Amino acid sequence: MRKHQLSQHFLRSPKLAGFLIGHSNIKKRDTVIDIGAGSGVITAALAKRCKKVIAVEPDPETAALLRKNVGHLENVQIVEADFLEMTLPQEPYKIFANPPFHLSSAILHKLDEAENPPEAIYLILQKQFALKLLNNDRHYTSQLGKQLFVHYAPRIRLPMKPHYFTPPPAVPTVLLELKRREI
Repeated sequence: MRKHQLSQHFLRSPKLAGFLIGHSNIKKRDTVIDIGAGSGVITAALAKRCKKVIAVEPDPETAALLRKNVGHLENVQIVEADFLEMTLPQEPYKIFANPPFHLSSAILHKLDEAENPPEAIYLILQKQFALKLLNNDRHYTSQLGKQLFVHYAPRIRLPMKPHYFTPPPAVPTVLLELKRREI
């Protein structure tokens, strides 16, 4: 069940989640974190494509539904916790998630400043926020965008349509890719 105060907009279908993951560099050997896993639509699609999925869901009711839907999958680890407070893996990992929009900035700060940052980040974000993370002359680049640009190559992979979600978000959304630069 969606909770308005958590700014939740769930993807409608596993088929759509699989399509979106197909636009990433996620491989069979990868460990991937799904932040705000919800009922498990993205988690289930990731489980088919990678070695291990860490599904993070802070809401107890939603985490129970997540366990019911994907708890049987051997390569899924469900973590009922606030992502912003959890310890990140020491092993290489990637992120693919549809997090609550109001946490986007805090999530990106945590990932960029981590001791072991992710190899790649794929987030469904508000388009206006995502554009501020791109380092170009066409749009204003935020301080966070400039900070991320040092370590990551950002680009918008796909525009999202409102009917992809339940409930549909009131703002345009995109799938943002941040690939770690070789340093």
